Amino acid sequence: MKPIWHSLDVSLDQLNESGDNTMASYLGMEFTEIGPDYLRMMMPVNERTKQPYGLLHGGASAALAETVGSVGSSLIIDPEKQICVGLDINANHVKGVTEGYVHAVARPLHIGSTTHVWDIRICDDHNKLVCISRLTVAVRDKKV
Repeated sequence: MKPIWHSLDVSLDQLNESGDNTMASYLGMEFTEIGPDYLRMMMPVNERTKQPYGLLHGGASAALAETVGSVGSSLIIDPEKQICVGLDINANHVKGVTEGYVHAVARPLHIGSTTHVWDIRICDDHNKLVCISRLTVAVRDKKV
């Protein structure tokens, strides 16, 4: 399969460093794999990502989904000419998690010239589905 990425010259270390001093770093998100047509991240289930009942906060799952999908879009576009921003996100939380890590895999459903649509599946450490998310990203020309 031919990779969907604009450049193959990107490493996990570079992706993780790009999130320094952002919500991603505060919540402990980490990129773990770049596939030919997918991107994978993980996030701990801990005091920063739980809600008062001790379960993974739905907003933390949505933040993980938006992060992995948005970064995926940023790897598809030509960064010299374009930017991409989140336009719409939907998240269905199907299972609670109280410990360990959650793992998100983002795969594009649509790669257009002005929008990208991502399917993001978040699973627990036992590969049980936790959240299904769909993210739409707007692709815009850079203003010169």
